[in-house]
Amino acid sequence: MRAAQTGDSACYEKLLEELLPHLRRFARRRLSAPDGRELVEDAVQNVLLAIHRARHTWRPERPFSPWVHAIARNAVIDTLRARGRRLGREISLEADGVAEPAVEPTPSPLENALSPELSAALAALPAAQREAVELIHLEGLSVSEAAERAGVTPGALKVRAHRGYRVLRGRLERSL
Repeated sequence: MRAAQTGDSACYEKLLEELLPHLRRFARRRLSAPDGRELVEDAVQNVLLAIHRARHTWRPERPFSPWVHAIARNAVIDTLRARGRRLGREISLEADGVAEPAVEPTPSPLENALSPELSAALAALPAAQREAVELIHLEGLSVSEAAERAGVTPGALKVRAHRGYRVLRGRLERSL
């Protein structure tokens, strides 16, 4: 590591290659899951990236092994946290033996007739605000999907939509 810190890329590459089997064993001991092999490799890649990012923090007067193990431990924990977040959002598509439910096509919200007052108020909105309101509430898209379709950031789409809601609310209250 001392040579790597002075810019010797060959030594740095050799160091990482020598660390690789140790890091795999370290990660394998701490991770057990159905997707264990992939999870271990993800963790090892995270450890290598963390070592690369933190290589300037190692001090030559300090032992190398505890420094590497602290980084490896934290990177493995980060990998587990990321996996937990991912599993919390994902649904497995493996449904062995489960019959696929019959899905009846539902009419699009755009096919449902809007009240004449709402249609007129919506038509009077500026184009960007109307698009935001229609994508989110009439087409039922998530903010991120609607933002992608509109070609703007989610934050910008939210601003457009809220401004549109305010104008719609004012026009509809006046028409009552």
